[in-house]
Amino acid sequence: MRFDLNIKNHSSEVSKALEDAKERALEMIGLQVEGYAQLLAPVDTGRLRNSITHVVNGDSVVIGTNVEYAVYQEFGTSKTEAHPYLKPAVMDHINEYKSIAERAIKS
Repeated sequence: MRFDLNIKNHSSEVSKALEDAKERALEMIGLQVEGYAQLLAPVDTGRLRNSITHVVNGDSVVIGTNVEYAVYQEFGTSKTEAHPYLKPAVMDHINEYKSIAERAIKS
């Protein structure tokens, strides 16, 4: 059996479907990373944890916070120990994020 796929007449639909899948994947990944970062964030008042959010921006998703001391928690200082929460939220779950992207494209 032979199957030919002619997307020439449907290239705009294929492009739109891929773009939609990319946006879905980035949104789902952003939510997952955000959740993991919130679980890992050090908590005193909860301000840092509650400020962690994500934004899909074109071909990427940005996860972060506007709390001014967040960078010192993530990386530490000469006087305080680091308490990373963003990097492990991403790096410890890479395969999960790849699976999310794959499922979004297949659906």
